[in-house]
Amino acid sequence: MKIYTKTGDAGETGLFDGTRVSKADPRVDAYGSVDELGAWIGVILAAKPGAELEALLVQIQRDLFALGAVLADPAHKIAKRVDKAALGPDNVTRLERAIDAFEAELPPLRRFILAGGSTPGAMLHLARTVCRRAERGIVSLGADHIDPVALTYINRLSDLLFVMARLVNHRSGISETEW
Repeated sequence: MKIYTKTGDAGETGLFDGTRVSKADPRVDAYGSVDELGAWIGVILAAKPGAELEALLVQIQRDLFALGAVLADPAHKIAKRVDKAALGPDNVTRLERAIDAFEAELPPLRRFILAGGSTPGAMLHLARTVCRRAERGIVSLGADHIDPVALTYINRLSDLLFVMARLVNHRSGISETEW
């Protein structure tokens, strides 16, 4: 199979149900931001934030592929036949457990902090902002077109990325810069 198909040369792309839409379609923009987030997580992995976080980040990359599939499938045709293309409440619970465990290691947050710190910490802060953009893109599709679990997942993920940034910096001995 060739990487190029020439079907997108006129500015359109295909969704899983076969529908052709503009590459500027809000749905394409939403799953494009999810894809970008997955790529940023790959950059964070390359920065070696620590084995514990790396294992979780790889799972998050898999979840983001599933989320992208859900967003590219408005007719819900693929999710029913491909288990790995589905997000469920257990995925959200996994994020919440990680947040709780990591926060237990951190000093309480009393003020806003500036993004930065160590290289992986700064990258996690950047990934958080991309995650928030992806969330806004998903919300822009309208309540009738959003899987509620997917929306909860992406919201919780941005919280986790923030906590992970703080954790990496804390473990590196880098203090937070308050606003």
